[in-house]
Amino acid sequence: MTASPQPVETFDLVIFGGTGDLALRKLLPALYHRYADGQIPDDSRIIGIAREGLDDEGYRDNLRKVLVKDGNGSKVEAFLKLVGYRPLDARKDDGWDDFATMMDKDADRIRVFYLSTSPNLFVDICNRLGKYDLNKGKSRVVLEKPIGHDLASANQINDDVGRFFDESQTFRIDHYLGKETVQNLLALRFGNALFEPLWNAEHIDHVQITVAETLGVGQRAGYYDHAGALRDMVQNHILQLLCMLAMEPPSSLAPDAVRDEKLKVLRSLKPINEANAAQLTVRGQYRAGSAEGQAVPGYLDELQDHKSNTETFVAVKAEIANWRWAGVPFYLRTGKRLPERVSEITVVFKAVPHSIFDASAGPLAQNRLVLRLQPDEDIKLWLTIKHPGPGGLRLRHVPLDMSFAEAFGAAQPDAYERLLLDVVRGNPTLFMRRDEVEAAWRWADPILAAWADSGEAPRPYTSGTWGPSAAVALIERDGRTWNEDSE
Repeated sequence: MTASPQPVETFDLVIFGGTGDLALRKLLPALYHRYADGQIPDDSRIIGIAREGLDDEGYRDNLRKVLVKDGNGSKVEAFLKLVGYRPLDARKDDGWDDFATMMDKDADRIRVFYLSTSPNLFVDICNRLGKYDLNKGKSRVVLEKPIGHDLASANQINDDVGRFFDESQTFRIDHYLGKETVQNLLALRFGNALFEPLWNAEHIDHVQITVAETLGVGQRAGYYDHAGALRDMVQNHILQLLCMLAMEPPSSLAPDAVRDEKLKVLRSLKPINEANAAQLTVRGQYRAGSAEGQAVPGYLDELQDHKSNTETFVAVKAEIANWRWAGVPFYLRTGKRLPERVSEITVVFKAVPHSIFDASAGPLAQNRLVLRLQPDEDIKLWLTIKHPGPGGLRLRHVPLDMSFAEAFGAAQPDAYERLLLDVVRGNPTLFMRRDEVEAAWRWADPILAAWADSGEAPRPYTSGTWGPSAAVALIERDGRTWNEDSE
């Protein structure tokens, strides 16, 4: 049975970077799906902002081509009536007077400004929003990652944005936190008596978090070469997943109660620096190979630069220095041009202390809880049972499998659908607070510095493989192995 969606208040949502890939591929389709489900009132306004010289109809035509693929024709046309466009340059005054006048017609309604732009435009946009008093009342600003490229630049962005929007108005978005499986971590841990008593170093052997992509850098090569896998994925997405998994039970689901506990996890991460980075981290860079059945070029070929030391793969052995998790390794890895597109968390429980079964019964495997975020969201709990039939007792490792699509009979909303409406509602629970961003950079910066000081190039790996062999050694020297069992 699917819960009935609750409508939100009438709002204005302005997307800076409205002709970009994120806006057209994710944000606007997400808003359409929420409109089609009856959550967005007909008198709301959705406005794309970019430098291209389009008008309302031209912008709607571009969006119509995207939505018509999986949308209901009449609902698509009804949604497009909410959508408008304004050509503006964040660094020029032309057109801002007219834009401000248009926005002031309904100054008392909720106004969301989504900055789907390069971070170097955040301050220019916020400055102009402040200049025209568009940051007043029920106004909110949404910042896309990355928030800086290190702690100093993150602090500068937060300081500059903070001159115009206070912390309660600022929503730093990480779309991974909007995924159903991540949300279900809260329900799984704190809504069931089964797991929380076992959720500690006494019962859990180790944890793995994998975010793998089959794609290369493609059109993002220019950005990616200044970021790399640690900045692009680990410092934000993966650390946020780790926080949701490892945090202490919050006193409630109040936004700051949850974010306070996440912050404690980030501050408890053991430092990785020049003294131990070589033992606890692996970085790689893909070479030519095969992906999804086709030959693909290497990273340097895509970049057209044969000297880049930017990593496209990272594996890290992290630890959390607190009573709950002391001694439990968290193995983190992410990379491009890997064999499959998958994001999942694997919690591996300790082996039973003594086996009563004969060797003929077969191996006694450790229990695993696998939470898959994409491509198909599901939860599997791997248990040991007896294989049915006569002929002696034979053990078999099988999953209790809960697929979201099968259990609830409908496709699950995209993460942006939940997060965009949470901004409208003013609910910051699933968004990063400033001190979370700072704590994540304080952990990541020394790793980046250690790599830079070492002078070593990333280890090469062939496209279509699971990264450098050193990443396998990182976990196998501890007597463990990466979970790559998709069945």
